[in-house]
Amino acid sequence: MDYYQIEELLSPEQLLVRDAIREFVKSEIVPVIDQYAQEHKEIPGLMKKLGAIGALGPFIPEEYGGVGLDYMSYGLIMQELEFGDSAIRSAASVQSSLVMFPIYKFGSEEQKHRFLPRLASGDLIGAFGLTEPNHGSDPASMETKLVKDGDGYRLSGSKMWITNAPICDIAVVWARDEDKKIRGVIVERGFEGFSTPETLNKWSLRASKTGELVFDQVFIPQENVLPEVSSMKGPLSCLNSARYGISWGAIGAAVDCYETALKYAKERKQFGKPIASFQLQQKKLAEMVTEISKAQLLSWRLGQLKNEDRATPAQISMAKRNNVNMALQVAREARQILGAMGIVGDYPIMRHMMNLESVITYEGTHDVHLLITGNDITGINAF
Repeated sequence: MDYYQIEELLSPEQLLVRDAIREFVKSEIVPVIDQYAQEHKEIPGLMKKLGAIGALGPFIPEEYGGVGLDYMSYGLIMQELEFGDSAIRSAASVQSSLVMFPIYKFGSEEQKHRFLPRLASGDLIGAFGLTEPNHGSDPASMETKLVKDGDGYRLSGSKMWITNAPICDIAVVWARDEDKKIRGVIVERGFEGFSTPETLNKWSLRASKTGELVFDQVFIPQENVLPEVSSMKGPLSCLNSARYGISWGAIGAAVDCYETALKYAKERKQFGKPIASFQLQQKKLAEMVTEISKAQLLSWRLGQLKNEDRATPAQISMAKRNNVNMALQVAREARQILGAMGIVGDYPIMRHMMNLESVITYEGTHDVHLLITGNDITGINAF
């Protein structure tokens, strides 16, 4: 779906990356995703498959195991993965923006060489620990604590709603130290006192694992502390990278819903003719293609700004909020076009709709991003 010929604005390399991921999604994800979502199971070996096609940390330089792509390419990868399912994009997004990015940005050379290549290949699965049971939209009030103990620290507290928690090998966790500074640490599977109970009975993101990160006086050696950050700048910069990817990913989900609805409307006949011939159905389809095109242009321009290191957090918030809300509205309208067929697993629309109800909340809620824009344009903090 490229109503405004945005493809012409992409470089040959960017198109090559997009097409490779698109082919992977259509061959490896689309044929099986409905089954795994229905059964509440993740696709076996997914992370290694994503690593094999360069979808994990693609913006990380080659010397650390990445492929050194630009941010436009990263966005296109997220778009194609979420065409398959939000859970697939979430897995890649968390690994890339929330685990690999902070290690690359704030880690030591030893940490980069130790963890990044194995994360890029999918041999290690990462999780990101920021949200807590009592602190979602207000992460600065986190209660997870880091207390000095000999040549390391003791970590205590818990994080929740964590993608990949039950299956993670490492977790980048943010905690407050004794000087009230926010520090990032790398917690490894097997550290005594570290557990990851799974969150069950989800209606959304059913093809990925979600859980908690629980720390019962976990000893963190000094070499697992990220040395180059000691403030909220650390986790917030990670969220900006992830939110950028989400702005692209939501477009993929919307395109799948739109294309499914368009095909159905041309084939489904009522009153002796295809329902696509009725004005109300054309209205829905025309509004879908308009909103998707606007979102594509928004993310394309944001990608340019990211490549030039000029994208602001407020601009990223606007794109995340607008595009996810757009995708959710497209999914709802597409479901109406399919009528009762829209709720069954033979079609992807209800799955996308349920997933997007999570995406519109995580990485900053719809309302919080609205207030970020309000603060940016007025200079007045309304939180």
